[in-house]
Amino acid sequence: MEKFLSNLEPFKEIIFVTRPVLPKIEEVTEKLKDIWEAKWLTNNGPQHSMLESELENFLKVPYLSLFNNGTIALIVACQSLRLSGEVITTPFTFAATTHVLSWNNIQPIFCDIDAETMNLDAEKIESMITPHTTAILPVHVFGTPCDVEKIQEVADKYGLKVIYDAAHAFGVEIGGEGIGNFGDISMFSFHATKLYHTVEGGALVHGDKNLKARIDLLKNFGIKNEDEVVMPGINGKLNEVSSAIGRIMLNYVEDERQKRKLLHEIYDSELSEVEGIKLMPKCGEDVKLNYQYYVIRIDEKLFGKSRDEVYDEFKKYNVYTRKYFHPLCSEFTCYRQLNSARKENLPVANKIADQVLSMPMYGELSADDVKKICDILKSMRR
Repeated sequence: MEKFLSNLEPFKEIIFVTRPVLPKIEEVTEKLKDIWEAKWLTNNGPQHSMLESELENFLKVPYLSLFNNGTIALIVACQSLRLSGEVITTPFTFAATTHVLSWNNIQPIFCDIDAETMNLDAEKIESMITPHTTAILPVHVFGTPCDVEKIQEVADKYGLKVIYDAAHAFGVEIGGEGIGNFGDISMFSFHATKLYHTVEGGALVHGDKNLKARIDLLKNFGIKNEDEVVMPGINGKLNEVSSAIGRIMLNYVEDERQKRKLLHEIYDSELSEVEGIKLMPKCGEDVKLNYQYYVIRIDEKLFGKSRDEVYDEFKKYNVYTRKYFHPLCSEFTCYRQLNSARKENLPVANKIADQVLSMPMYGELSADDVKKICDILKSMRR
């Protein structure tokens, strides 16, 4: 083992956990010429309108509203459905998912997660419902779809709204149906690190024409026309430059997805028989994945090193992984006082948060890079 380890030299350049997909600069320049000629930089210009339509087709959804980022989009989603009281959500997610509830004066109620998918455990939601519950906010973690049928069943039984955080799930489909068609609203993030991006941006998708009208008012200060402001809105508009880049990036999505799919397969092949390493959950054949992330879980007892030790060791080889998601949202100082945040109420989430490690995943990585990363990981095992 020591001999094997000594033969592995650090990467000459840092291998980051992710890198943005960048279009050809010439394509961006051409789009900028159109924007400069129109002298229309924001406020629902032609690039914005065309991108909304193109994304509706790409994501196979009836209605889509663009935003300047996913967090503002989620805040508006809660406002648009007039949520209040309590909303059941997962502690195993990015901070924004929980923070948008607090910004709407809603108390997050943390529900434990499924041990395989790492998504909100649909079987435990019902036990969390109280007279104050108004909605469920699940997350398609790492692009793995939630149990959408069970979640909708519970929501219908108790008259609850469902907002999906689909920040990781751009282009994911179930049985040929776009992931954004489930629940009342889904939010997509178009941040630079995502499979598809507009540099910064996001969107809400839904199936209600009247809801789109309300959402579009809320994201533009509630302004109906020059003489009427009909509700207290916010500034959530996506500008023309980001919209134009988004239009270009749609042409890159499938190629990037295929590159990442190949890297997923290499990780699976190289690590499938390593004791103490649990790989990404497998989905049914009817699920089209986007391969945005590759995440492993490290069992310290079986592997011989903790996740934190592996994380630190990788840095010695110029490999930067990420403890994604750690700590849990329920561990943040602003939420840990909640009864639902107590560790004994979230045993699966707390266990997984101490094991999870997001591996480098982006199309520019070569097959040899990934194989070397796997060799480094295997060399760490005691």
